[in-house]
Amino acid sequence: MKKLFAIATLIAGSLVMVSCGDDEGETITEVINELEGGLGVLVEANITSNTTWSADSIYVLADRIAVESGATLTIEAGTIIKGQAGTGANATALVVAQGGTLNAQGTASAPIIFTSVADEITVGQIDSPNLSTDVDGLWGGLIILGNAKISVEGDASSTNIEGIPSTDSNGLYGGSDDSDNSGTITYVSVRHGGANIGEGNEINGITFGGVGSGTTVHHVEVIANQDDGIEWFGGTVSVSHALVLNNGDDAIDTDQAWAGTLDNFVIINPGDKGFELDGPEGTYEGAGHTITNGTVYMGGCAGGYDDDSGTDAIVSNIYFTGVTDGTGTSNDYNVNGNFVATNIEFDVTPVDLDDDGDTPDVAPLAADYFADMVAAGGVITEVTTATVGADETEFSSWTMASLRGEF
Repeated sequence: MKKLFAIATLIAGSLVMVSCGDDEGETITEVINELEGGLGVLVEANITSNTTWSADSIYVLADRIAVESGATLTIEAGTIIKGQAGTGANATALVVAQGGTLNAQGTASAPIIFTSVADEITVGQIDSPNLSTDVDGLWGGLIILGNAKISVEGDASSTNIEGIPSTDSNGLYGGSDDSDNSGTITYVSVRHGGANIGEGNEINGITFGGVGSGTTVHHVEVIANQDDGIEWFGGTVSVSHALVLNNGDDAIDTDQAWAGTLDNFVIINPGDKGFELDGPEGTYEGAGHTITNGTVYMGGCAGGYDDDSGTDAIVSNIYFTGVTDGTGTSNDYNVNGNFVATNIEFDVTPVDLDDDGDTPDVAPLAADYFADMVAAGGVITEVTTATVGADETEFSSWTMASLRGEF
């Protein structure tokens, strides 16, 4: 395994070249510079061999960095990764290409943090000392691509993921291996991303493209992403314990016959909808996906949900709350044989809907915010005490949202 030996006597802001031997006698060279608060490693090239990023350094993505096929990137618990600013083809991101592996196993006391170089967070910290939870678009995001089945127009088995220029072969996703394994992602927080690479083509906080069920993902957070929070394009990977705060578009977005499960999640103040749930785009239909045990703090969202006539989802045990004077009523509930919604609750506790500071005296009504579900009958229940929703204790201490008192 290749090891990077830090030099303690760096001059702040300088760049030096360090060569060292690995266990096999091979010499490697790294570009190192001292970042705010500690030693940093500038990452400028794709990862083509097994590599470890350690928690005692800050890693700066200078470009769109891919973990290429056959390589494994291991990120130690507590490591901080920062993306440089850039848009278009220069947007920075970490991409796990088909056949590549990401082993990012953070912990509740030492989460792995992806953020921007504008963030002054340093080694040993979890919360940012300078950025608010609504600053977005400062870098790209985290993109995981696999070989599981997808359903796209024209029935291609693979295609290019959004957020990466089509000229980059490391942007391909999809295949025939539904048990494909792209690695392990646990206790990971992705913040302030969503850089735009073209009109209507931003990078999501976390993107799963054709990711297989052999991949392990739990305890992930997306803060202030300019586009969607988490989006699945086909594949079979399941995710548990996810939190999305202040994203610019939809918090949870599903496409192309994703056939996994999202279990136990919190959505806070989505920019557009809490959910955009779409189905197959080609003839392949898959097994559908499951979304369950979630709490949605609606805030200034445009609406709670959006699905289409082909949505292939079972949605259950969802609690909508946090209506404000800025909460929108735009929803699109399409009933079809492959979309089932059960145990959906809406908080009708009186709130100050006119935002005049008076004693709250107006109860929001499901018919005003979920007209389509109410019209469908029996889909949504008005409550003042939730009986469904997320177990929010899974997000305490390690998430930026929890440290900022966002829920």
